[in-house]
Amino acid sequence: MANAFVYGMLLVAIMLEVLGTTALQMSQQFTRLGPSIVVLLCYAAAFYCLSFTLRVIPVGVAYAIWSGLGIVLISAVGLVFFRQKLDLAALVGLALIIAGVLVVNLFSKSVSH
Repeated sequence: MANAFVYGMLLVAIMLEVLGTTALQMSQQFTRLGPSIVVLLCYAAAFYCLSFTLRVIPVGVAYAIWSGLGIVLISAVGLVFFRQKLDLAALVGLALIIAGVLVVNLFSKSVSH
């Protein structure tokens, strides 16, 4: 399986997870039907796309990338769309997550390049 396809599916999985988590916030604890359906569909599709990456990338590494970038992106969504504030500690933590994802992708021999 080509690396471009694998990383493309991982990127799609991340975007679907972020969209699903955004809809989760909008669902107001699953009291709104539309966003609740979007949550379920996006999460199911995200895990389906993530499953393709597991043919090439070890599960721990794939999940670390998926969840790490998802955390950073959903934090940005919360900041921009939901006006949720991030303090200095949160920003430093997010920077460390980004650094961790970069270290795994650039230096780990567990990830096929």
